[in-house]
Amino acid sequence: MWKTLHQLAEPPRLYQICGRLVPWLAAAGIIALATGWVRGFGFAPADYQQGEGYRIMYLHVPAAIWSMGIYAAMAVAAFTGLVWQMKMASLAVAAMAPVGAVYTFIALVTGAAWGKPMWGTWWVWDARLTSELVLLFLYAGVIALWHAFDDRKMAGRAAGILVLVGVVNLPVIHYSVEWWNTLHQGSTQMQQSIDPAMRSPLRWAIAGYLLLFMTLALMRMRNLILLMEKRRPWV
Repeated sequence: MWKTLHQLAEPPRLYQICGRLVPWLAAAGIIALATGWVRGFGFAPADYQQGEGYRIMYLHVPAAIWSMGIYAAMAVAAFTGLVWQMKMASLAVAAMAPVGAVYTFIALVTGAAWGKPMWGTWWVWDARLTSELVLLFLYAGVIALWHAFDDRKMAGRAAGILVLVGVVNLPVIHYSVEWWNTLHQGSTQMQQSIDPAMRSPLRWAIAGYLLLFMTLALMRMRNLILLMEKRRPWV
């Protein structure tokens, strides 16, 4: 198994695999997002409390979910890179970080827009919002560390350590609405609290955001591989 993984992680092989996957993931992501957004913004019924304003959920919830999911994936890659010294794992951290930062920013901005009518303000230092902002700073820190060192091995190690230290923030984000008395609503219960006509488009949007992340991360991975291997004969 490890031999196979190491073979797949060879830069030329991984570059080819990423190139083959990108078009399929991109197409699937576009279809999923289009399905979710058309059904969510165009055909889902209005909410009995929030009216039409709840539709920002189709932008906010997928971004919030995957802002944490991407960081968790980065943590796995960082651990793999630090423990087993796999260069491509550290490169994966660098590839995923900017996408995760954008998703976190989208979650914060759309969350502020969604909360304004209910809270009467764009921002409150709520536990959920603050911990999500910390997540954005963690992403920014990882990106900064990656670019702070000319030595890619040192850059990967520094970024990986920060990622692993920052993992403690993920349960804080997820459970903050249960641990503290927050203004932010509770976690979305897909099976119970959402009307089926609203829930189905949301699932499509969540899948679309995931596929979009995978597409962008693999595209960045290919670019980073080329930069790292630019003096190799195969490039």
